Amino acid sequence: MSLYLDHLATLQQQAERALARCGFDTLLIAAGIEKYAFLDDRPYLFQPNPHFKHWLPLTSHPHSWLAVRPGRKPRVVYYQPDDYWHVPPEAPSGEWVDAVELVVIREPGEAAQALADCATPRTAIVAEPDAALPGIAPNNPEALLNLLHWARGVKTPYELAQMRAAQSRAVPGHHAARAAFLRGDSEAAIHRAYLLATGHTDRDLPYGNIVGLNEHAAVLHYQYQAESPPAESRSFLIDAGAQVNGYASDITRTWVTPGHDEFAALVAAMEVEQLALVDEVREGVDYRDIHLSTHRRIARVLREAGLVKMSDEAMVAEGVTKPFFPHGIGHLLGLQVHDVGGFMAAETGGTADKPEGHRYLRLTRPLQAGMVVTIEPGLYFIPTLLRQLRASQQAANVNWDAVERLSRYGGIRIEDDVACRAAGEAPENLTRDAFAGIAG
Repeated sequence: MSLYLDHLATLQQQAERALARCGFDTLLIAAGIEKYAFLDDRPYLFQPNPHFKHWLPLTSHPHSWLAVRPGRKPRVVYYQPDDYWHVPPEAPSGEWVDAVELVVIREPGEAAQALADCATPRTAIVAEPDAALPGIAPNNPEALLNLLHWARGVKTPYELAQMRAAQSRAVPGHHAARAAFLRGDSEAAIHRAYLLATGHTDRDLPYGNIVGLNEHAAVLHYQYQAESPPAESRSFLIDAGAQVNGYASDITRTWVTPGHDEFAALVAAMEVEQLALVDEVREGVDYRDIHLSTHRRIARVLREAGLVKMSDEAMVAEGVTKPFFPHGIGHLLGLQVHDVGGFMAAETGGTADKPEGHRYLRLTRPLQAGMVVTIEPGLYFIPTLLRQLRASQQAANVNWDAVERLSRYGGIRIEDDVACRAAGEAPENLTRDAFAGIAG
């Protein structure tokens, strides 16, 4: 069997198990509908229900549906309007077609008739409220969603293949962005170079690219792209991914122009620690421990760079690393950039708490073979947080002259997407493997 058909069989088994445990006979999943801006006729960019694209490589198909029934082929209700205002979806094609029971509809309301035999009081309907049809109202059973979300944390071989492909699609963009930065291009021009090299448009990206020059690299989710280049391009942070069949990559790199040796040394030190953190992605490891390990490693970088005169242990204990690294070490990755289920205590639900004082961590589960996580340590010079540090009791231990010099560069983030493998095996660094396979 192909990777996709194996993947489909795995999802069928998981769904049948979840339905049986939760007392349902059938699972209906809506792709979702187009949404329009308030008091306007312009639609927002369509975002499919991730449960729908988990089964099918269909990411631009509003008003479509999936029906899952034990012991039977999935039924796909495929919306293909006869439309001359917009380009309608192509005729169904691909490996998935022969694996499903296919019903093509021309109007959204026709889905109700196509699913009428599936809509009973024992049907679980996973969708947003606005996807409802006559007789088909989403109920989103929490117990069933918990089971499905927990299972989604472990990727099938098919999913890993899509995520490797998403890395390979993003890497040429990162090479092009670096070259544009070294030419002295503006943030907007760098972004356009990235899109051209990946073959993406802004509509295709899994998230909005972060393209920050100099001090803008200190804004964690910098959302603008200046059209004019700065007088001097010293440093560059790009957080940008790509998407293949609904699966995302999420990659960050930090670059510095030649001659800025102090900041370049800091980037090199962070590179060493980032690779060491990647190696901590092992089956059974509590991801929270990797986050705490990151603070210890950043403390060492701060101490060895002469930025803070304290022991590593004291820096972590007294919170001195937090202003320099205020976010979490990473998150689950897959159908969503911040994939669901990161805080679940078990497949039945519950919450695995974040470490005290670390409220921005997005994953608190022990790692399992097949999980894909990001490892993205950062070291930033953020004015707001530095002002708080300067007002604290630890201010006297900070080399403020060095901090002032380095603040011109904004900050550093290095992010790889990493697959956890079976016990005793080293992790698979999807990102580094893609960079190694595609020369800049």
